This record gives sequence, structure tokens and C-alpha cells, in this order.
Amino acid sequence: MADIIARLREDGIQKRVIQEGRGELPDFQDGTKATFHYRTLHSDNEGTVLDDSRARGKPMELIIGKKFKLPVWETIVCTMREGEIAQFLCDIKHVVLYPLVAKSLRNIAAGKDPLEGQRHCCGVAQMHEHSSLGHADLDALQQNPQPLIFHMEMLKVESPGTYQQDPWAMTDEEKAKAVPLIHQEGNRLYREGHVKEAAAKYYDAIACLKNLQMKEQPGSPEWIQLDQQITPLLLNYCQCKLVVEEYYEVLDHCSSILNKYDGEHRALGCRELRVVRVAFLLSLLGVKT
Repeated sequence: MADIIARLREDGIQKRVIQEGRGELPDFQDGTKATFHYRTLHSDNEGTVLDDSRARGKPMELIIGKKFKLPVWETIVCTMREGEIAQFLCDIKHVVLYPLVAKSLRNIAAGKDPLEGQRHCCGVAQMHEHSSLGHADLDALQQNPQPLIFHMEMLKVESPGTYQQDPWAMTDEEKAKAVPLIHQEGNRLYREGHVKEAAAKYYDAIACLKNLQMKEQPGSPEWIQLDQQITPLLLNYCQCKLVVEEYYEVLDHCSSILNKYDGEHRALGCRELRVVRVAFLLSLLGVKT
């Protein structure tokens, strides 16, 4: 452990162990999944908390070797054992992109698109391109970078192949192959009456396709093909939301699809969309469908 702490210090990271972990240090080969709670604090005397995964009710999951946008997290996580609690004071060079990463994590916690507002450019370019990240504390940190403290609690370490991979952690090829399977799973759950679970599957499939679509030129054949795959999934998602009476979300999505395909007679899903809209209107009138 002393050797690990010394190497971290040489790289501008100071580790302080608060609670020893269990067993041996995992080898953390590529594909290892680390599940942990984190709390991010300013390094000033006040120690103001920026983010706290416990307050959001869900721990962070990090796949080693997937080029996470905040590489220092992978560095420090790989020094921890299960059950260990530690604090890491990280130099500015390691945390310059934290505001962008924090914005994405906050979007995920709020049920929003984690890539909302991002474009085809690197993180540093994005920071200069956008005047605000939508969070005053992150804007302040972006304008005045400073060392940060990460308080980490390692909950679980899983070797490659021992867990089900989440869509966000997949490669592009894995996402493309997974979409039909996720779609089928959503259909099965819906048929069995598990509507909320089905909606979550459709959402995951849509997220995979949207992530792939962001890497294509808008209007290109590849972009259009992905868009046509998204539409029926979005309609399935709307049907689920209709069943659980989340009408405004249905209206928003249906309106966006109608606007997108306005005047196009060959629009994929137009018939299905009309069915959903009629069912939606009937539901507002209190008519059972």
C-alpha cells in the first residue's frame, strides 16, 4: 500500500485511507466493473460538497478500460479494495474536465440525456464553446479550476464476464448488436404486464441508438437509418407511458415525431403514431381503450 500511495503522490494525487478494505487488491483488468459511492469536495478550508452519489440514491459504476472522461477516477479506483473508504486530493491537471463529467452524471440522476448539449468535439473545446453548464457551482469551477477531493467508498468489484453490461458501457459494435435484443426484451415485459420495466428497456435501446446517431452527420444515410430505428422504439415507449398515465411525456414525444415526419408519406411508424395519438386523446376523455 505504501508503494501505491507513493506513486500516486508523484502523480499529484494524495491518498488517505479512512477504512481498510477486505481481501486482496483486485487486478482491475480491462472490463472490470467497480461500484462505489463518491463525494466530491472543494479543497478549500470549507470543503464544500459539489456532488454526492448517496444523496442521489445510486452508486457510481465504472468499467475499467472504457476511457472514462475523468481518467483520474480509474486511477484511484484501481488502488482500492472492496469495503475500503479513502479520500484522494487531486491536482488541477487531473480534474479540469470534472465540470463536464459532473454535468453528465447530474443529467443521468435527473433522468435526462447524459450527452445533452455535447457535440462532436473534445471536452476542452466543449468547455470553451458553452458559456454555461446549467449549474452555477460547475460554472464557477470551470472558470476557476482548483484541486478537488474525492471521498470514495468501494462497494463491489466484479470481474469481466460476471455481470450484465449496461448500455452506456458498451462499445459502438456492442450497442448495435444489443438493440434488437433489448427491444425484444421490452416487448416480452410489456406482454407480461411489466409496463414500467418494458419502458426502461425501450429507453435503453433508444439511448444506444441516439449515442450511435450522435457520431453520424445529421441527414446522412447512416443517421437516417438510425433515426428510423429510434421511431418505433419511441412509439413503444410512449405506449408504456400512456398505460401508466404519464400523458404529457407522451404528447411531447408524439409531437416531436409528427414534426419530424411532417409531410412525409413514407414516414416510418406514422400509422402506429396515429394509433397512439388516438388512444392518448381517448384517455384524456376517460375512455378505456
